[in-house]
Amino acid sequence: MSAHASVPLAALSLKEVEDLTFRALVGSGVSTVNALSVTQSVVAAEAEGVHSHGLARLPTYCAHARVGKIDGRAIPTLSRPRPGLVRVDAMDGFAHPAIDLGLPALVEAAKTQGIAALAVTNSYNCGVVGYHVERIAKAGLMALGFVNAPASIAPMGGTKPVFGTNPIAFAVPRADADPLVLDQSSSVIAKSEIVVHDQRREKIPLGWALDRNGQPTEDPKAALDGGTMVPSGGHKGAGLALIVEMFAAWLTGANLSIDASSFADNAGGSPRTGQFFMAVDPGPLAGPRAGDRLAHLFAAIVNQEGARLPGMRRAEARLRTEQEGVHIPHALKQRLDALATSSA
Repeated sequence: MSAHASVPLAALSLKEVEDLTFRALVGSGVSTVNALSVTQSVVAAEAEGVHSHGLARLPTYCAHARVGKIDGRAIPTLSRPRPGLVRVDAMDGFAHPAIDLGLPALVEAAKTQGIAALAVTNSYNCGVVGYHVERIAKAGLMALGFVNAPASIAPMGGTKPVFGTNPIAFAVPRADADPLVLDQSSSVIAKSEIVVHDQRREKIPLGWALDRNGQPTEDPKAALDGGTMVPSGGHKGAGLALIVEMFAAWLTGANLSIDASSFADNAGGSPRTGQFFMAVDPGPLAGPRAGDRLAHLFAAIVNQEGARLPGMRRAEARLRTEQEGVHIPHALKQRLDALATSSA
């Protein structure tokens, strides 16, 4: 396998990505409402160049809906255990419609109480976490998001996976620009990036993952077949994974990463993972010059040669996608076309 093995690519516009995603989901037995919610997330991921959470994920979403590992027709339920707490049970369905149900209540509670939290339980992969916290920030609130995933990271000093890649995301509103969004995995790279390399028949860089024998590997298949992810920054990444686990899994009542079935295959029942979001109204605390002080901080970063704000590549990617479209392996396009024209 070469470092950059060539595979035939198919070009799509974002409108074609939207149409193909929706039809593939509905063709796999997903309800229209749920399919629309997941589709918006997939399109946003492709628009920003995060292909690992875009169409590359779609065959797995569809397969899990078809075999019943995920309930594509689930109707999430919302409760308010405290004025500042919102809880949504995804009912073994997709995370996206559950989060969509909870976010308006979270925003309303945060603007009333000053701070609020949303716990989503009995859920599934939610795609790009930054996509969700950005929507909170667009409502004028500072946001944090925590998401757990099936175990693939071993604790420091250990060899058996305990934590998922467990991403965390942050967003803050800006008066004269889109929110600043920071989204990072507890591992060196998100596991879904390895899936993309596998689809494109490309090697992965050493340092991303270990094989089932605990040895560094460049083979994505070896990493995906019983391998483990390398935590970001060593013990710091493992510590971050633990923090995310406490918020996203333990606090929401969802499955711990060690108890969650894989996002990658059809074995086991629903993963029943969790998502946790916090929203804070910065106005009452940050003061009347909050916007100026934020701009002052960001200017100190971007005015340095070679420095850039987190998330700046997202805006660049959106512009590039608008101009060039989305390119995916032709084999993946054929697979999705087949899903879109069949029925579960």
